[in-house]
Amino acid sequence: MKLVILDHHALNPGDMDLTELRSFGEVTVYPRSKPEEVVDRIGDAEMIFINKVVIDRNVMDACPNLRYVGVMATGYNVVDIDAARERGIVVTNIPDYSTESVAQFTFALILARANRVYEHSASVHAGEWIASPDFSYWKYPLIDVRDKTLGIFGFGAIGQRVAKIALAMGMRVLYYTRTHHPELDTEDCHYAEEDTVLAQADIVTLHLPLTKDNEGMVCKDWIAKMKDGAWLINTARGGLIREEDLAQALKDGKLGYAASDVVRVEPMAADCPLLDAPNMTITPHIAWASFEARDRLMKIAAENVRCYLAGKPQNNVAQ
Repeated sequence: MKLVILDHHALNPGDMDLTELRSFGEVTVYPRSKPEEVVDRIGDAEMIFINKVVIDRNVMDACPNLRYVGVMATGYNVVDIDAARERGIVVTNIPDYSTESVAQFTFALILARANRVYEHSASVHAGEWIASPDFSYWKYPLIDVRDKTLGIFGFGAIGQRVAKIALAMGMRVLYYTRTHHPELDTEDCHYAEEDTVLAQADIVTLHLPLTKDNEGMVCKDWIAKMKDGAWLINTARGGLIREEDLAQALKDGKLGYAASDVVRVEPMAADCPLLDAPNMTITPHIAWASFEARDRLMKIAAENVRCYLAGKPQNNVAQ
């Protein structure tokens, strides 16, 4: 059996083991694939694995042997699911592999600002502590997150894990989600309407999938409902935010800080409005990418194949 991995570098720059996948057949690995290369590289392979490579109806028509598409991510919008279903092609994804990694990274973005870790390290390396007449100094206000209100938009596995961390740190949690689950509510963590979360949260964090309904939801009017000086954290999807509106809110001082691990166009475009926004931290879509999370992903990917070959596909999103 022929297996082809079309864009493996982002997931596995060399520290992941492919032994399990290789046990299923002949594996060909491409670090990256341009759209015009996809059909030729798939060739007569029955199974392919992708992350961000688009597999549309035309690709499926040109590769009639294709029976299995393994998406090495949770989101599978890069695959034409209707076309796959029509052809009986199994499409699997990898759910819940990055929950711990993303939740941890969310707080890394929050705490880096609360404690100004980078700025003070840079100050020390610039020689300012050596020259200081005092044993201790701080160049920016340091903030305790205890007793602050965290507003969570999206309360799936990641949102719930973020809430648990926040509660452990003494924060109050309000969350908004389309489907309220009263059994998840406690005295210090409970559902509230969207406008209530925005009005009361000192820090708002996004943990939503990107849909047609919520694309660009973080806009000028949405931000206007937030507390003055509030923080916004996005480790979900860049398309949730109208970047020009967020940049303006930071420039105007409406928001005190924002951090995003994702942007609307990835890799980032040179004219991204967030690049020159003040009080803005940007990281290159790495919240998911801890070694442990990627290791879990690879193990689930192999198990997806094992179940498929046994005639009992799991995580099949094209049923």
